Amino acid sequence: MPTSRFAPSPTGYLHLGHAFAALTAARCGTRFLVRIEDIDATRCRPEYEAAIFEDLAWLGLAWEQPMLRQSARMGAYATALEQLKAQGLVYPCFCTRAEIAEEIARAGDAPHGPDGALYPGTCRNLSAAERTEKIAAGIPYALRLDAAKAAGVVGSLAFTELGAGPNGETGRIAVDPLLFGDVVLARKETPSAYHLAVVVDDAFQGVDLVTRGHDLFPAAHIQRVLQALLGLSEPAYAHHRLILDADGKKFSKRDHAVTLRALRQRGVTPDEIIGRVGQADAPMISCR
Repeated sequence: MPTSRFAPSPTGYLHLGHAFAALTAARCGTRFLVRIEDIDATRCRPEYEAAIFEDLAWLGLAWEQPMLRQSARMGAYATALEQLKAQGLVYPCFCTRAEIAEEIARAGDAPHGPDGALYPGTCRNLSAAERTEKIAAGIPYALRLDAAKAAGVVGSLAFTELGAGPNGETGRIAVDPLLFGDVVLARKETPSAYHLAVVVDDAFQGVDLVTRGHDLFPAAHIQRVLQALLGLSEPAYAHHRLILDADGKKFSKRDHAVTLRALRQRGVTPDEIIGRVGQADAPMISCR
């Protein structure tokens, strides 16, 4: 059995969906890791991190030490960015969110990805002189992956799905390198975006099975591209069902009534939580 991980962000209290994700990851690996994804210093809080450990221990889970925090890994992400820059695959984007929205509105029928309309590539073709001038002027910028160039470098790719995607996808899944367009890899306030940090850390920690919800199934496409570009190991993926509320919506950290902390205070036991999310309406995924 492989190495798996549960990687929450300490931006709120864990809820029932997190409990299912953590239990699934723990049951699928002989090595079970907990990683704190705390790059966004403006939203992460130490009391939420402490609550994560308390809730997981209350569920009966134990994880390998030492535990990794992404806030201690900025140097590794910077090195990965430099690798991509050296391949000519990264460019600075000076557009504000409002400017991007206006450009998309003007375009009318803009192409869409999993997170909505794709970035229209406004800054992709700026000259080196224009980029240098804007940076020297102190204009804030993000660093984006040139998806078309990256697709040409990686060629044909696939990832292994051991669970099932939201439409029943399983086995070897062909990668669409353009699915997310020119995705942001880093910003001034966050030195690494989610996709880059995740692939760097999974490889560093020897994670060879990534278990997570159906909502993150599309992320495997861009993450597989980054793994190939950076020469990182390729984990298998096992996407699982989501735990939904009475209205059929995914739980969020704003749903205070269903946080593990609130349920524990109401006298709910770990066994009741496990029974509710573990086998309530569908079996656990197959992890092999």
